[in-house]
Amino acid sequence: MKITQLPNLDESVLKALDFFKNNPPAILRLKKANLPFVVGSGNAYNTGKILFKGQAAIFASESDFQEKLQAYSGLIKSGVIKEALIISASGEKDATWEIAAAKKKGLKTILMTCSPDSSGAKIADQVMAYRKIPEPQTYNISTYLGMIMSQSGEKAVNIKAAIKKLHLPKNYTAYNAYTFVLPDEFAEITPMLEIKRHELFGPHLSLRAFSAGEARHAKFVMPWEKELVISLGENKYFGLPEHRWQIKMPKNYGPGLVMALTYYLIGRIQKAKTPYYQKNIAKYCVEGPKAYGKKEPFDVIVPGN
Repeated sequence: MKITQLPNLDESVLKALDFFKNNPPAILRLKKANLPFVVGSGNAYNTGKILFKGQAAIFASESDFQEKLQAYSGLIKSGVIKEALIISASGEKDATWEIAAAKKKGLKTILMTCSPDSSGAKIADQVMAYRKIPEPQTYNISTYLGMIMSQSGEKAVNIKAAIKKLHLPKNYTAYNAYTFVLPDEFAEITPMLEIKRHELFGPHLSLRAFSAGEARHAKFVMPWEKELVISLGENKYFGLPEHRWQIKMPKNYGPGLVMALTYYLIGRIQKAKTPYYQKNIAKYCVEGPKAYGKKEPFDVIVPGN
């Protein structure tokens, strides 16, 4: 496949849902730990916050895990904190040193990954492996969507049906800026959308995401007729009234639908704009590993399993 022919995010969302329709993720059954570390980078971190929502846990990223291991060393020594759960689709990159650092502190290490033969999997005490399909580098749809669906119990066929019912505004692709407003109970998904902005558009397009609670805090000081505000459910306050799209959601929907639907809508934006991702991803795959001290390039298409 030529780089310029790489699928956009919306196409990959639908492919992932078709895969999970025939290969539903096993229900996640984690033994409840007293106060585990839940560690991840980027959207792995955000996935961890979804999976452990409502539970007592210490969330950490690649930037602060060492610091938190030190800060909580007393609780580790006393046996209050006994394990670290590392979430990493690849099982590589930061996951390897995070697992090693946790083991050095005497913690049991559990790796949630889509790569059961990875470097991280070889040193973790326990591995929870998930299925994934081939996807462009950075997309990580099937990887984290599968984990989220394993916790929420949502069915891929229902998620896809809800997406297919969408009727995009006629001028959807004409805007220069897009802002998602999500219900507060799905606040953990808003940073996942911000990450997609970085990966797909960089500085070239404005794409913001807030929970309803966050949106109240001066996020719309400068309303703009070139910004479309997309809300899941009713939006009485945010953005110019004639430039709001209020999506009616089905009853009892969950985080899997919120992730898939919003990713799909971002993909529709990507499809209509300059293909920034397709123009730059090959170079990133060569340059990106250097920040990890690696020479081997990343795969442009990350293999499935």
